[in-house]
Amino acid sequence: MKTPPQAQNNPAKIFLLPNLMTAGNLIFGFLAVLKIFEGSIEREKGHADWMHFYVISLQCILVACVFDLLDGRLARLGGKESPFGREFDSLADIVSFGVAPALLVFKIVLYDLPHQFGWLVAVFYLLCGALRLARFNVVATYNLGTGTRNFTGFPIPAAAGLISSITLLMLSQYQQEQDLTLGYAKYGLVALMLFLSFMMFSKFEYPSFKGVNWRTQFSFPKFLLVVFILGLNIIYRQWMPAVMFVSYLLYGFLRPFLSRAWRREIEEDEEDEEEETTEPSDGSSPHDL
Repeated sequence: MKTPPQAQNNPAKIFLLPNLMTAGNLIFGFLAVLKIFEGSIEREKGHADWMHFYVISLQCILVACVFDLLDGRLARLGGKESPFGREFDSLADIVSFGVAPALLVFKIVLYDLPHQFGWLVAVFYLLCGALRLARFNVVATYNLGTGTRNFTGFPIPAAAGLISSITLLMLSQYQQEQDLTLGYAKYGLVALMLFLSFMMFSKFEYPSFKGVNWRTQFSFPKFLLVVFILGLNIIYRQWMPAVMFVSYLLYGFLRPFLSRAWRREIEEDEEDEEEETTEPSDGSSPHDL
């Protein structure tokens, strides 16, 4: 068996800042799970504020997404990527983006479905997420990729962020209307969870944006666009995260039809940079599912 080149350079080494971000990811994922149980207890007692705990849980998952974004950026900025960090990150991800979203949607929606179908949906999502993380680690460890910066399949943090942001938007809307039942909208969440489970193992390619770092130089119009989007996220923080995650999901469908120059411009990918392996790109079409 081929020895991974990373294993030759002290694979157990722990770098402080990147792994602190990963720890933050794990902590907020665990807090999300705790808030789900608190909300369930309040709901069983008949208290009217049980949905408030679920809203906090959703916010914790979204904060975990931010920590997950930062840990890789810090690691690459300082050249501190390590096998330990990769494994730690995957363990945190399965809690924050696998267990927490599956449990939350189950408690809000899936437990009402007949014939234990809700259990199957939640378990299917969790299993797909765990298998995807395992595949990613195997590819990264044994260099099975072809040097692409892209993710093959929808990343599990983005899947969790999409589910959480849309659920948060729905709960906020129903709270404003003082109606604590989701009605027919809950079936949309079930369909979304099944669809994202499928997308995590699809052949659609998604940019990892590893070409974007602290030293990336933007043109003035692009800089203004980024500032504008950040402003929208601050002002319309209830629904802008859902827009961002949905846009990322749809980009995977549109990407094959964009020219190479457009893709490079959007993804800030430079051809002359040394490519980093993320996941395998087997050359198959994104439509070969």
